Amino acid sequence: MADESTPPPVHYSDHQALIYANGAFLGERPALTTDLASLEAKAAEVLDPAALGYIVPSAGSGSTARANLAAFERRRIVPRMLRDHARRDLSTTLLGAELPAPVLLGPVGVQKLAHPEGELASARAAAALGLPFVHSTQASHSIEEVAEAGGDGPRWFQLYWPRDPEFCVSLLRRAREAGYSHLVLTLDTTMLGWRPADLDRGHLPFLQGEGIANYTSDPVFRRRLAKDPADDPGAAGLAFAEVFPNPGLTWEQLPFLREHWDGPIVLKGIQCAADAELAVAHGMDGVVVSNHGGRQVDGALASLDALAPVAEAVGDRTAVLFDSGVRTGADVFKALALGADAVLLGRPYLYGLALAGQAGVEHVLRCLLAELDLTLGNSGYRTAHEPGPDALWSVTP
Repeated sequence: MADESTPPPVHYSDHQALIYANGAFLGERPALTTDLASLEAKAAEVLDPAALGYIVPSAGSGSTARANLAAFERRRIVPRMLRDHARRDLSTTLLGAELPAPVLLGPVGVQKLAHPEGELASARAAAALGLPFVHSTQASHSIEEVAEAGGDGPRWFQLYWPRDPEFCVSLLRRAREAGYSHLVLTLDTTMLGWRPADLDRGHLPFLQGEGIANYTSDPVFRRRLAKDPADDPGAAGLAFAEVFPNPGLTWEQLPFLREHWDGPIVLKGIQCAADAELAVAHGMDGVVVSNHGGRQVDGALASLDALAPVAEAVGDRTAVLFDSGVRTGADVFKALALGADAVLLGRPYLYGLALAGQAGVEHVLRCLLAELDLTLGNSGYRTAHEPGPDALWSVTP
């Protein structure tokens, strides 16, 4: 019998109880839907066409994005009964970082398209819940501005490796000086994928000076400019195009990062065990199994289908993270069961940002964590890393 003097545990699922209590005693309903799978449709009602075209669609026909969702649908959770789950703990340690839950806010670029405060609001929301915010190279606000907004919250920096080595070093130096602890190198976007929704509008925000704040605030990059970026954003966009993309990257260049970054390095965009093995062989600290949310290669395999083979190959030697297709707490559960140490959330929190700024991001995160907590307990588990592959049933398509 539990000691009655012991205070009751605090769980993320308490958010559900609060919603019901507010409804019963105050007549209040949530300002935003708690159905996280419907956020995209809600956000589409408030985003302008250009923003909607950049944020929501994927490469080509959208086949990879559909495959991401279908892969989650094929995995069905197998709940187990009469297992004590009165006390649950979602906390975890990831690459030396103590996290309250195995969830990070993944790098999403040009967040001003969703809300004027962009990454500043998202970083504040992440800090409010103690979750890491991964700041994108292609951001609407600079490295330093986002660090200030996030305060003491954990922050990681995502790098699109520019063709200019001096500029690359400058970005890394600035990130370290601003308190970013981990580096996430994105591998799958050395060139932009074929994105008809943007192409049909002739719309690439970077060429208009949007989403390149980390560039225009950098002293090395600014040497490329004849005028202040505010006076000539088009010229700044063209200068951006001179350093991005970078299709010449190879495994042999990775030691360069070790020379200029003294924290953990994670490679994002891994889709097969062979590349995960190469990441380990080159001394990387982790991988993110990801197909960029379907935005790069049309017809690629679902990220969730790639997860288990990667985790089986290298999960005992390096951290394995996951993104692409995650919308709900149940999705997070499935990714953890298939071997992910943590999950990076992408579009869903951006939809929350579009709908209500920082409060919208916080709402999405609290709902996601509450659903994860409830899914975990109702399936018979007490910690986020108890479920394994046997917690899922695969449905033959």
